[in-house]
Amino acid sequence: MQSQSLNFTDENAMLAWTKQAAKSIGCGLVMHLNGDLGMGKTTLTRGFIQSMGHNGNVKSPTYTLVEPYELGNLRIFHFDLYRLADPEELEFMGARDYFASDSVCFIEWPEKGQGILPQADIEFEITQWEQGRKLEITALTEQGNSQLSHWSAIN
Repeated sequence: MQSQSLNFTDENAMLAWTKQAAKSIGCGLVMHLNGDLGMGKTTLTRGFIQSMGHNGNVKSPTYTLVEPYELGNLRIFHFDLYRLADPEELEFMGARDYFASDSVCFIEWPEKGQGILPQADIEFEITQWEQGRKLEITALTEQGNSQLSHWSAIN
C-alpha cells in the first residue's frame, strides 16, 4: 500500500493536477473520496471527468445517487451517497453492475455504502491545508498501486 500527499493552494491548482492525472486513468478503477462537506470531493471528481473528455457540467448526484457519463468505450459513474439511508438501496438500484472492467467509479461518502460497495483501488482524503486543500491519496490494491505510480510522476 503506497500513498502520496499533495497540497493545493486553491481549486484551480487541484483542477490543474486532475487534468494531468486523468491522462493515465485506467479502466476498472474504483475510487473513494473522503472529506468533510465543502472540502472539494465533487470538485476533484469534476476535474477528472472533464479532463477525461466530458464537455458538459458535472454536478453532484446528491439526490440521484449516481450520475453516468459515457465517453466512447469508457463508462464513468459518479456516486454521491451522502443522502443514502441504507446500503441496501444500492442493491435495489443494481449498483453492482456499475463496477465493471470498462468503467471508472468515483464514490463520495463511501462509508454509507459499506457492505455493498467493492473495495476501493484508490482512496482520496481531502482536508483543509492553510487556505487550500491537502489531498492524501492511498492505493489499496495492485491496480491502485499501478495508478498511483503514474500519478507520482506529476509535478
